[in-house]
Amino acid sequence: MRKVQSARGKRSGGTDYGGKQTNPFTYCLKLGFFAGLIWGLLHWLLFLIHFTKVSPGYLVEPFFRESFLKTFWGQLVGVGAFIVFSIIATFIYKVMLGRIPGPWPGLIYGLVWWLLLFLTIGPVMQIVDPINKIGYDTIATEGSLFAVWGLFIGYTIAFEFTDEASREPMSAH
Repeated sequence: MRKVQSARGKRSGGTDYGGKQTNPFTYCLKLGFFAGLIWGLLHWLLFLIHFTKVSPGYLVEPFFRESFLKTFWGQLVGVGAFIVFSIIATFIYKVMLGRIPGPWPGLIYGLVWWLLLFLTIGPVMQIVDPINKIGYDTIATEGSLFAVWGLFIGYTIAFEFTDEASREPMSAH
């Protein structure tokens, strides 16, 4: 029986796949793109079915007219802005919390971003309405969305750059 050796947790911070290590820069770039795409499109859907009052283009609200952001193309620009935001947030996570294993850091990271955007920066810059005016449905939807967005980013990085894979059953390797 051949001994299976875990390649995760190397000093370089990347995973060794047959002599080739994961490049943290390109990995974070791809992860941020897909995090922004998946959760940005989900946000758009939640906006269309009225689970949230926050437009998909809220991150670019200071730069575009509100009438444009209500159009299909404006909402598409909003999803694109969320992709760029997610790429930046992924790099920040990798630098600050990338070595911490498990799902909890990512979940908390997403909620911290929600707090920043909906309680401090957002209302001050008039990106979103104050928290007491957006309603409980929007608060719950946006908070949940940011929690799973952060979980997606954090746990994906933890799985790739820490020893999370060693907890998987041998058949999963």
